[in-house]
Amino acid sequence: MPADLVQRLYTAPPEGFVGARTEAVAAARAAGDEATARQLAKLRKPTVAAWLVNLLAIRRPELVADLVELAAELRAAQRDLRGPRLRELSAQRRGTVAALVAEARALGVEADPRLGAGKLPLAEVEATLQAALADVEVAEQVRSGRLVRAASYAGFGEVPRPQLRLVTGGAEVLLPEPAASGPTATRTAGGVSGQRGAGSPAEQAATRKATAREEAAEEAAARRAAAERSELRRTLARELTGARTRQRRAESELERATAAERAAGSALSEAEAALAEAERRRAAAEQEVSRRKLARKSAERDLAAARRRTGDVQAAVEALDAE
Repeated sequence: MPADLVQRLYTAPPEGFVGARTEAVAAARAAGDEATARQLAKLRKPTVAAWLVNLLAIRRPELVADLVELAAELRAAQRDLRGPRLRELSAQRRGTVAALVAEARALGVEADPRLGAGKLPLAEVEATLQAALADVEVAEQVRSGRLVRAASYAGFGEVPRPQLRLVTGGAEVLLPEPAASGPTATRTAGGVSGQRGAGSPAEQAATRKATAREEAAEEAAARRAAAERSELRRTLARELTGARTRQRRAESELERATAAERAAGSALSEAEAALAEAERRRAAAEQEVSRRKLARKSAERDLAAARRRTGDVQAAVEALDAE
């Protein structure tokens, strides 16, 4: 069976799945490929939640790969009892799942705008992603992009496989629930086999119990998801408050620094102006000193000449008196 054809079926909006499958079966039969037609006819319509997870796996494989890697790190931290690392990864887990759910919402609205973000079963998507984080097998099934129904889990670290269906080739595989009373299902190459005959009262009762357990698990997962969202919202609110406080402090510090810079600039301008004025006065004073020095030397010459004249006159008077 062509993998790209199965991929197109499981990424198209679920309401068109049956019609698309019917067309694919008819095309295979018209081409004389009866085996492919039979395999296509066995494909089950995915729920909206499973469809959203398939969109993530096929359209954003790198994000799902990050989820699988994070799941491995979480299991290693649990196994080695590394508390600080486990707390760090748990916080990362919440952020990763929230980002994947948001991406699934965007992909779903893009693929079928009629649904609207408010109509999407995002709690089931989140529960499936949490289940993938808790068990490597479920993570790989999510990664395949061929889920038929959503998964849920009872708590991180427990095996979360409540009636999870996966399309592999042309066969649908039904994974077993954790050990409990009632008939257990085992995976086979061609489908699902049970311990009791299908359709018996006991089998019907077991199916109802399994459905009830699944619904209870989904409700519990939804409650946990809501609690985690509330915790994340509170954490983000605290971080936002702290960030805003730091921003206000930084803005005040910037204002003070800017004012101090302006004041220093003004002081520098004043000092430069004063220095220029001092230089001007110094130059004027040097010129004045030069002029005064010249005047002194001229006065000294005049005094010397006057003294010589006085001596000459005095000598002449004395000579006249001597006669």
